[in-house]
Amino acid sequence: MEDTNRRLLRARDAIDRRYREPLAVEHLASVACLSRAAFIRSFAATFGETPHRYLQRRRIERAMYLLRTTDRSVTDVCMEVGFSSLGTFSRTFTEIVGESPSRFRGRGRVDDVPSWFVGRWTRPSTFGEAPERGDP
Repeated sequence: MEDTNRRLLRARDAIDRRYREPLAVEHLASVACLSRAAFIRSFAATFGETPHRYLQRRRIERAMYLLRTTDRSVTDVCMEVGFSSLGTFSRTFTEIVGESPSRFRGRGRVDDVPSWFVGRWTRPSTFGEAPERGDP
């Protein structure tokens, strides 16, 4: 089990490093030394989401940062983070963040605060609503 987790972490690290590139599940499965089906099943069981969804979320996290800290167009941001279709980017962004990229950008620039706080505060969740205050 520990060996499998280590190999899955290696594949997740590959996604983190190369999120801008087109990544084939077969390549990621080979990084983890698993078959395609076993990789998808094990990744989802370990990390709570499929490799594809993890990749999308990583791209959207980066897009959120670029939208709030640069003046680049939404299309430029879309291409920079690895999406090849503006429609897919906008739909995925809205699905994960809860609002369109343009509306998200309209909230204004991010203030200078510690990066760990910004990451924790702005990280989108695909598991439903956040717990109420006071809940664990």
